[in-house]
Amino acid sequence: MQIFKFGGASVKDADGVKNVVEVLKQFPNEKIGIVVSAMGKTTNALEQLANAFFYKTEKADVILEEIKMYHLDVCRQLFKNTSHPVFMELENTFVELYWAIEDEPTHDYDCEYDQIVSIGEVISTKIISAYLNEIGLKNKWVDARGLIQTDNSYREGKVDFTITENLVRTELMPIFDSFNLIITQGFIGGTSENFTTTLGREGSDYTASILAYCLDATNVTIWKDVPGVLNADPKWFSHTKKIDELTYHDAIELTYYGATVIHPKTIKPLQNKNIPLHVKSFLKPKDQGTIVRDGEKRLNIPSYIFKIDQVLISIQPKDFSFIAEDNLSDIFELFSRFGVKINLMQLSAISFSVCCDNHEFKIQNLVKELKTQFNVLYNSGLELMTVRYYTQETIDELTEQKIILLEQRSRFTVQMVMKNETDYMHT
Repeated sequence: MQIFKFGGASVKDADGVKNVVEVLKQFPNEKIGIVVSAMGKTTNALEQLANAFFYKTEKADVILEEIKMYHLDVCRQLFKNTSHPVFMELENTFVELYWAIEDEPTHDYDCEYDQIVSIGEVISTKIISAYLNEIGLKNKWVDARGLIQTDNSYREGKVDFTITENLVRTELMPIFDSFNLIITQGFIGGTSENFTTTLGREGSDYTASILAYCLDATNVTIWKDVPGVLNADPKWFSHTKKIDELTYHDAIELTYYGATVIHPKTIKPLQNKNIPLHVKSFLKPKDQGTIVRDGEKRLNIPSYIFKIDQVLISIQPKDFSFIAEDNLSDIFELFSRFGVKINLMQLSAISFSVCCDNHEFKIQNLVKELKTQFNVLYNSGLELMTVRYYTQETIDELTEQKIILLEQRSRFTVQMVMKNETDYMHT
Protein backbone atom coordinates (compact mmCIF):
# COMPACT_ATOMS: atom_id res chain seq x y z
CA MET A 1 0.00 0.00 0.00
CA GLN A 2 1.25 3.45 -0.93
CA ILE A 3 0.28 6.99 0.02
CA PHE A 4 0.35 9.72 -2.64
CA LYS A 5 0.02 13.42 -1.91
CA PHE A 6 -0.90 15.91 -4.63
CA GLY A 7 -0.44 19.58 -3.78
CA GLY A 8 -2.37 22.59 -4.99
CA ALA A 9 -0.06 23.23 -7.94
CA SER A 10 -0.68 19.73 -9.30
CA VAL A 11 -4.48 20.19 -9.34
CA LYS A 12 -4.74 23.91 -10.07
CA ASP A 13 -6.89 23.42 -13.18
CA ALA A 14 -8.63 20.80 -15.31
CA ASP A 15 -5.39 19.85 -17.06
CA GLY A 16 -3.78 19.29 -13.66
CA VAL A 17 -6.57 16.95 -12.60
CA LYS A 18 -6.20 15.03 -15.87
CA ASN A 19 -2.47 14.77 -15.24
CA VAL A 20 -3.19 13.14 -11.85
CA VAL A 21 -4.92 10.44 -13.86
CA GLU A 22 -1.79 9.96 -15.97
CA VAL A 23 0.31 9.60 -12.83
CA LEU A 24 -2.09 7.04 -11.34
CA LYS A 25 -2.02 5.03 -14.56
CA GLN A 26 1.68 4.38 -13.88
CA PHE A 27 0.58 2.27 -10.87
CA PRO A 28 -2.14 -0.12 -12.10
CA ASN A 29 -3.63 -2.48 -9.51
CA GLU A 30 -1.75 -0.74 -6.67
CA LYS A 31 -3.65 0.13 -3.51
CA ILE A 32 -3.11 3.85 -3.02
CA GLY A 33 -4.37 6.33 -0.46
CA ILE A 34 -4.49 9.70 -2.24
CA VAL A 35 -4.20 12.89 -0.18
CA VAL A 36 -5.13 16.08 -2.04
CA SER A 37 -4.67 19.75 -1.20
CA ALA A 38 -6.93 22.65 -2.18
CA MET A 39 -6.73 23.62 -5.84
CA GLY A 40 -4.17 26.21 -6.93
CA LYS A 41 -4.21 29.28 -4.69
CA THR A 42 -7.58 28.45 -3.12
CA THR A 43 -6.16 28.36 0.42
CA ASN A 44 -4.85 31.91 -0.02
CA ALA A 45 -8.26 33.02 -1.30
CA LEU A 46 -10.04 31.33 1.61
CA GLU A 47 -7.63 33.01 4.04
CA GLN A 48 -8.62 36.32 2.43
CA LEU A 49 -12.25 35.32 2.92
CA ALA A 50 -11.64 34.48 6.60
CA ASN A 51 -10.01 37.90 7.14
CA ALA A 52 -12.87 39.67 5.38
CA PHE A 53 -15.42 37.80 7.49
CA PHE A 54 -13.68 38.27 10.82
CA TYR A 55 -11.91 41.62 10.46
CA LYS A 56 -14.27 43.23 7.90
CA THR A 57 -11.32 44.07 5.65
CA GLU A 58 -13.36 43.75 2.44
CA LYS A 59 -16.59 42.26 1.08
CA ALA A 60 -16.59 38.58 1.96
CA ASP A 61 -19.39 37.61 -0.44
CA VAL A 62 -17.43 38.98 -3.42
CA ILE A 63 -14.38 36.87 -2.52
CA LEU A 64 -16.52 33.78 -2.03
CA GLU A 65 -18.21 34.24 -5.40
CA GLU A 66 -14.79 34.33 -7.11
CA ILE A 67 -13.77 31.11 -5.35
CA LYS A 68 -17.03 29.46 -6.40
CA MET A 69 -16.66 30.52 -10.05
CA TYR A 70 -13.09 29.22 -10.18
CA HIS A 71 -14.13 25.73 -9.07
CA LEU A 72 -17.23 25.63 -11.27
CA ASP A 73 -15.06 26.55 -14.25
CA VAL A 74 -12.76 23.59 -13.52
CA CYS A 75 -15.80 21.33 -13.27
CA ARG A 76 -17.24 22.53 -16.56
CA GLN A 77 -13.98 21.57 -18.28
CA LEU A 78 -13.93 18.13 -16.65
CA PHE A 79 -17.59 17.11 -16.92
CA LYS A 80 -19.46 17.38 -20.21
CA ASN A 81 -22.79 16.93 -18.44
CA THR A 82 -23.50 19.94 -16.21
CA SER A 83 -26.21 17.93 -14.43
CA HIS A 84 -23.52 15.68 -12.96
CA PRO A 85 -24.12 15.30 -9.18
CA VAL A 86 -20.79 16.99 -8.38
CA PHE A 87 -22.27 20.36 -9.44
CA MET A 88 -25.04 20.05 -6.86
CA GLU A 89 -22.55 18.93 -4.20
CA LEU A 90 -20.45 22.03 -4.81
CA GLU A 91 -23.53 24.26 -4.85
CA ASN A 92 -24.60 22.92 -1.45
CA THR A 93 -21.12 23.41 -0.02
CA PHE A 94 -20.95 27.02 -1.16
CA VAL A 95 -24.48 27.75 0.07
CA GLU A 96 -23.40 26.64 3.54
CA LEU A 97 -20.40 28.96 3.32
CA TYR A 98 -22.58 31.88 2.22
CA TRP A 99 -24.84 31.27 5.21
CA ALA A 100 -21.84 31.11 7.55
CA ILE A 101 -20.38 34.47 6.50
CA GLU A 102 -23.76 36.22 6.74
CA ASP A 103 -23.67 35.91 10.53
CA GLU A 104 -21.26 37.54 12.96
CA PRO A 105 -18.32 35.42 14.14
CA THR A 106 -19.16 33.33 17.20
CA HIS A 107 -15.67 31.96 17.90
CA ASP A 108 -12.15 33.37 17.98
CA TYR A 109 -10.30 34.01 14.73
CA ASP A 110 -8.33 30.76 14.63
CA CYS A 111 -11.46 28.64 15.05
CA GLU A 112 -13.37 30.59 12.39
CA TYR A 113 -10.33 30.38 10.11
CA ASP A 114 -10.29 26.59 10.26
CA GLN A 115 -14.01 26.22 9.54
CA ILE A 116 -13.65 28.40 6.42
CA VAL A 117 -10.22 27.54 5.03
CA SER A 118 -10.70 23.77 5.37
CA ILE A 119 -13.43 23.88 2.70
CA GLY A 120 -10.75 24.12 -0.02
CA GLU A 121 -9.65 20.52 0.50
CA VAL A 122 -13.22 19.25 0.75
CA ILE A 123 -14.11 20.83 -2.61
CA SER A 124 -10.98 19.71 -4.45
CA THR A 125 -11.30 16.09 -3.35
CA LYS A 126 -14.99 15.92 -4.28
CA ILE A 127 -14.17 17.16 -7.78
CA ILE A 128 -11.22 14.80 -8.25
CA SER A 129 -13.03 11.77 -6.81
CA ALA A 130 -16.02 12.40 -9.08
CA TYR A 131 -13.80 12.82 -12.14
CA LEU A 132 -11.83 9.64 -11.47
CA ASN A 133 -15.07 7.68 -11.12
CA GLU A 134 -16.40 9.34 -14.29
CA ILE A 135 -13.49 8.04 -16.38
CA GLY A 136 -13.52 4.57 -14.84
CA LEU A 137 -10.93 4.86 -12.05
CA LYS A 138 -13.09 3.50 -9.26
CA ASN A 139 -12.39 5.20 -5.95
CA LYS A 140 -13.94 6.04 -2.58
CA TRP A 141 -14.10 9.59 -1.17
CA VAL A 142 -13.42 9.72 2.58
CA ASP A 143 -13.70 12.68 4.95
CA ALA A 144 -10.37 13.12 6.76
CA ARG A 145 -12.12 14.97 9.59
CA GLY A 146 -13.52 11.64 10.73
CA LEU A 147 -10.06 10.06 10.78
CA ILE A 148 -7.43 12.62 11.82
CA GLN A 149 -8.39 13.51 15.36
CA THR A 150 -6.80 16.54 17.03
CA ASP A 151 -7.15 18.72 20.08
CA ASN A 152 -8.68 22.21 19.92
CA SER A 153 -5.47 23.97 18.86
CA TYR A 154 -7.01 25.61 15.83
CA ARG A 155 -4.65 26.26 12.88
CA GLU A 156 -2.08 23.96 14.54
CA GLY A 157 -4.09 20.92 15.55
CA LYS A 158 -2.13 18.45 17.66
CA VAL A 159 -2.87 14.94 16.43
CA ASP A 160 -4.01 12.27 18.89
CA PHE A 161 -2.19 9.38 17.28
CA THR A 162 -3.84 6.70 19.45
CA ILE A 163 -7.38 7.67 18.45
CA THR A 164 -6.36 8.46 14.86
CA GLU A 165 -4.58 5.14 14.33
CA ASN A 166 -7.57 3.24 15.67
CA LEU A 167 -9.96 5.13 13.36
CA VAL A 168 -7.73 4.68 10.32
CA ARG A 169 -7.37 0.97 10.92
CA THR A 170 -11.07 0.34 11.62
CA GLU A 171 -12.70 2.85 9.25
CA LEU A 172 -10.25 3.39 6.38
CA MET A 173 -8.30 0.17 5.98
CA PRO A 174 -11.35 -2.06 5.27
CA ILE A 175 -12.31 0.19 2.33
CA PHE A 176 -9.23 -1.11 0.49
CA ASP A 177 -10.98 -4.49 0.30
CA SER A 178 -13.38 -2.96 -2.23
CA PHE A 179 -11.41 -0.05 -3.71
CA ASN A 180 -7.81 0.27 -4.89
CA LEU A 181 -8.00 4.06 -4.67
CA ILE A 182 -9.15 6.16 -1.72
CA ILE A 183 -9.36 9.97 -2.00
CA THR A 184 -9.12 12.10 1.12
CA GLN A 185 -8.12 15.59 2.18
CA GLY A 186 -4.80 16.87 3.40
CA PHE A 187 -4.36 19.65 5.96
CA ILE A 188 -7.58 19.07 7.92
CA GLY A 189 -8.72 17.12 10.95
CA GLY A 190 -11.55 17.05 13.47
CA THR A 191 -12.10 17.42 17.20
CA SER A 192 -14.20 15.36 19.59
CA GLU A 193 -16.81 18.17 19.40
CA ASN A 194 -16.97 17.78 15.59
CA PHE A 195 -15.25 21.08 14.86
CA THR A 196 -12.80 21.21 11.97
CA THR A 197 -9.13 21.88 12.66
CA THR A 198 -6.18 22.41 10.35
CA LEU A 199 -2.68 21.03 10.81
CA GLY A 200 -0.69 24.14 9.87
CA ARG A 201 -0.05 25.75 6.49
CA GLU A 202 1.01 23.22 3.83
CA GLY A 203 -0.09 20.48 6.24
CA SER A 204 -1.19 18.02 3.54
CA ASP A 205 2.28 16.44 3.59
CA TYR A 206 1.78 15.79 7.29
CA THR A 207 -1.59 14.15 6.62
CA ALA A 208 0.08 11.78 4.15
CA SER A 209 2.69 10.77 6.71
CA ILE A 210 0.04 10.27 9.44
CA LEU A 211 -1.94 7.93 7.20
CA ALA A 212 1.21 6.09 6.14
CA TYR A 213 2.14 5.61 9.80
CA CYS A 214 -1.31 4.31 10.72
CA LEU A 215 -1.57 2.01 7.68
CA ASP A 216 2.05 0.77 7.75
CA ALA A 217 2.38 1.92 4.14
CA THR A 218 5.38 0.85 2.09
CA ASN A 219 6.19 4.46 1.12
CA VAL A 220 4.89 7.99 0.68
CA THR A 221 5.24 10.02 -2.51
CA ILE A 222 4.78 13.79 -2.59
CA TRP A 223 4.11 14.94 -6.16
CA LYS A 224 5.49 18.44 -6.78
CA ASP A 225 6.13 20.85 -9.65
CA VAL A 226 9.89 20.48 -9.04
CA PRO A 227 12.05 17.41 -9.86
CA GLY A 228 12.70 16.65 -6.17
CA VAL A 229 14.16 18.36 -3.14
CA LEU A 230 16.42 21.16 -4.33
CA ASN A 231 19.19 22.82 -2.35
CA ALA A 232 17.41 26.16 -2.76
CA ASP A 233 14.07 27.56 -3.86
CA PRO A 234 14.26 28.23 -7.64
CA LYS A 235 11.99 31.23 -7.03
CA TRP A 236 14.95 32.97 -5.35
CA PHE A 237 18.02 31.19 -6.75
CA SER A 238 18.75 30.68 -10.45
CA HIS A 239 21.24 27.85 -9.98
CA THR A 240 19.85 25.00 -7.91
CA LYS A 241 20.85 21.37 -7.51
CA LYS A 242 18.58 18.41 -6.94
CA ILE A 243 19.39 16.35 -3.86
CA ASP A 244 19.04 12.68 -4.78
CA GLU A 245 18.95 11.37 -1.22
CA LEU A 246 18.36 12.85 2.23
CA THR A 247 18.56 11.31 5.65
CA TYR A 248 15.59 11.80 7.96
CA HIS A 249 17.86 13.97 10.12
CA ASP A 250 18.83 16.36 7.33
CA ALA A 251 15.25 16.54 6.09
CA ILE A 252 14.03 17.48 9.58
CA GLU A 253 16.71 20.16 9.87
CA LEU A 254 15.89 21.70 6.47
CA THR A 255 12.14 21.76 7.08
CA TYR A 256 12.60 23.15 10.61
CA TYR A 257 14.45 26.15 9.20
CA GLY A 258 11.75 26.79 6.63
CA ALA A 259 12.39 24.70 3.51
CA THR A 260 8.89 24.58 1.99
CA VAL A 261 9.18 21.50 -0.21
CA ILE A 262 8.18 19.26 2.75
CA HIS A 263 6.04 20.22 5.75
CA PRO A 264 8.16 20.22 8.97
CA LYS A 265 6.02 17.63 10.79
CA THR A 266 6.04 15.15 7.92
CA ILE A 267 9.27 13.33 8.68
CA LYS A 268 8.89 12.12 12.27
CA PRO A 269 5.95 9.69 11.79
CA LEU A 270 7.76 8.18 8.80
CA GLN A 271 11.03 7.91 10.68
CA ASN A 272 9.28 6.16 13.56
CA LYS A 273 8.29 3.30 11.23
CA ASN A 274 11.16 3.64 8.75
CA ILE A 275 8.84 4.48 5.85
CA PRO A 276 10.68 6.04 2.87
CA LEU A 277 9.49 9.38 1.50
CA HIS A 278 9.78 10.16 -2.22
CA VAL A 279 9.55 13.68 -3.63
CA LYS A 280 8.89 13.52 -7.37
CA SER A 281 7.71 15.66 -10.26
CA PHE A 282 4.10 15.18 -11.35
CA LEU A 283 5.24 16.44 -14.77
CA LYS A 284 7.83 13.67 -15.11
CA PRO A 285 6.55 10.83 -12.90
CA LYS A 286 9.11 8.32 -14.19
CA ASP A 287 12.09 10.42 -13.08
CA GLN A 288 13.93 9.44 -9.90
CA GLY A 289 13.22 12.48 -7.72
CA THR A 290 14.51 12.56 -4.14
CA ILE A 291 14.27 9.83 -1.53
CA VAL A 292 14.26 10.55 2.20
CA ARG A 293 15.11 7.57 4.38
CA ASP A 294 17.22 6.27 7.24
CA GLY A 295 20.94 6.42 6.60
CA GLU A 296 24.30 7.99 7.35
CA LYS A 297 24.78 9.79 4.05
CA ARG A 298 24.95 13.47 4.96
CA LEU A 299 24.56 16.39 2.60
CA ASN A 300 27.75 17.59 0.97
CA ILE A 301 26.42 20.75 -0.67
CA PRO A 302 25.12 23.95 0.94
CA SER A 303 21.33 24.28 1.18
CA TYR A 304 19.69 27.71 1.27
CA ILE A 305 16.41 28.67 2.89
CA PHE A 306 15.21 32.19 2.23
CA LYS A 307 12.30 33.82 4.07
CA ILE A 308 11.05 37.32 3.29
CA ASP A 309 8.71 39.71 5.12
CA GLN A 310 10.35 39.06 8.46
CA VAL A 311 10.12 41.11 11.66
CA LEU A 312 12.93 41.48 14.18
CA ILE A 313 11.58 42.24 17.65
CA SER A 314 13.94 43.36 20.46
CA ILE A 315 12.55 43.12 23.97
CA GLN A 316 14.10 44.79 27.04
CA PRO A 317 13.01 45.09 30.69
CA LYS A 318 11.73 48.60 31.38
CA ASP A 319 14.14 49.02 34.30
CA PHE A 320 17.10 47.82 32.17
CA SER A 321 17.66 44.89 34.50
CA PHE A 322 19.00 41.59 33.21
CA ILE A 323 16.81 39.32 31.09
CA ALA A 324 16.21 36.40 33.43
CA GLU A 325 14.23 33.17 33.41
CA ASP A 326 11.06 34.82 34.71
CA ASN A 327 11.20 37.43 31.90
CA LEU A 328 11.67 34.72 29.29
CA SER A 329 8.78 32.73 30.72
CA ASP A 330 6.47 35.74 30.37
CA ILE A 331 7.73 36.44 26.84
CA PHE A 332 7.29 32.87 25.59
CA GLU A 333 3.82 32.73 27.11
CA LEU A 334 2.81 35.79 25.08
CA PHE A 335 4.26 34.40 21.85
CA SER A 336 2.34 31.17 22.44
CA ARG A 337 -0.88 33.00 23.30
CA PHE A 338 -0.82 35.05 20.10
CA GLY A 339 0.30 32.12 17.94
CA VAL A 340 3.53 33.75 16.73
CA LYS A 341 6.27 31.28 15.79
CA ILE A 342 9.87 32.22 16.38
CA ASN A 343 12.25 31.57 13.47
CA LEU A 344 15.39 32.71 15.30
CA MET A 345 16.15 34.01 18.80
CA GLN A 346 19.13 35.60 20.49
CA LEU A 347 19.68 36.53 24.12
CA SER A 348 21.98 39.19 25.54
CA ALA A 349 22.30 40.59 29.05
CA ILE A 350 19.45 43.11 28.77
CA SER A 351 17.76 42.23 25.50
CA PHE A 352 15.97 39.29 23.91
CA SER A 353 15.66 39.45 20.13
CA VAL A 354 13.46 37.27 17.95
CA CYS A 355 12.84 37.02 14.23
CA CYS A 356 9.42 35.86 13.03
CA ASP A 357 7.05 35.97 10.07
CA ASN A 358 5.19 39.25 9.74
CA HIS A 359 1.58 38.15 10.32
CA GLU A 360 0.10 41.63 10.55
CA PHE A 361 -2.74 41.12 13.03
CA LYS A 362 -0.81 38.71 15.25
CA ILE A 363 2.30 40.89 15.42
CA GLN A 364 0.33 44.05 16.18
CA ASN A 365 -1.50 42.42 19.07
CA LEU A 366 1.64 40.73 20.36
CA VAL A 367 3.71 43.94 20.35
CA LYS A 368 0.90 45.84 22.05
CA GLU A 369 0.80 43.29 24.87
CA LEU A 370 4.61 43.09 25.15
CA LYS A 371 4.78 46.87 25.60
CA THR A 372 2.74 46.65 28.79
CA GLN A 373 5.69 44.84 30.42
CA PHE A 374 8.77 45.63 28.32
CA ASN A 375 10.41 48.19 26.09
CA VAL A 376 9.95 46.91 22.55
CA LEU A 377 11.71 47.84 19.31
CA TYR A 378 11.14 46.17 15.98
CA ASN A 379 12.19 46.31 12.35
CA SER A 380 10.01 45.00 9.53
CA GLY A 381 10.62 44.23 5.86
CA LEU A 382 13.59 41.98 6.65
CA GLU A 383 14.95 38.78 5.16
CA LEU A 384 16.03 35.64 6.99
CA MET A 385 18.66 33.55 5.25
CA THR A 386 19.52 30.11 6.60
CA VAL A 387 22.42 28.15 5.09
CA ARG A 388 22.90 24.52 6.04
CA TYR A 389 26.47 23.23 5.43
CA TYR A 390 27.72 26.72 4.73
CA THR A 391 31.11 27.98 3.63
CA GLN A 392 32.48 31.46 4.17
CA GLU A 393 32.48 31.94 0.41
CA THR A 394 28.73 31.34 0.23
CA ILE A 395 28.11 33.72 3.15
CA ASP A 396 30.16 36.48 1.54
CA GLU A 397 28.24 36.06 -1.68
CA LEU A 398 24.83 36.08 -0.01
CA THR A 399 25.52 39.12 2.17
CA GLU A 400 26.86 41.37 -0.56
CA GLN A 401 25.07 44.75 -0.36
CA LYS A 402 23.21 43.56 2.74
CA ILE A 403 23.14 44.93 6.27
CA ILE A 404 23.21 42.06 8.80
CA LEU A 405 21.09 42.92 11.83
CA LEU A 406 21.50 39.60 13.61
CA GLU A 407 23.61 36.50 12.96
CA GLN A 408 23.95 33.06 14.52
CA ARG A 409 26.35 30.28 13.62
CA SER A 410 26.70 26.68 14.63
CA ARG A 411 28.98 24.01 13.21
CA PHE A 412 26.65 23.24 10.29
CA THR A 413 24.20 26.13 10.08
CA VAL A 414 24.30 29.91 9.84
CA GLN A 415 21.26 32.18 10.09
CA MET A 416 21.28 35.88 9.22
CA VAL A 417 18.58 38.51 9.54
CA MET A 418 19.32 41.03 6.79
CA LYS A 419 18.14 44.11 4.98
CA ASN A 420 19.23 45.59 1.67
CA GLU A 421 21.75 48.40 2.12
CA THR A 422 19.59 50.74 0.02
CA ASP A 423 16.52 50.02 2.12
CA TYR A 424 18.47 50.45 5.35
CA MET A 425 19.75 53.86 4.27
CA HIS A 426 16.19 55.07 3.69
CA THR A 427 14.73 53.91 7.02
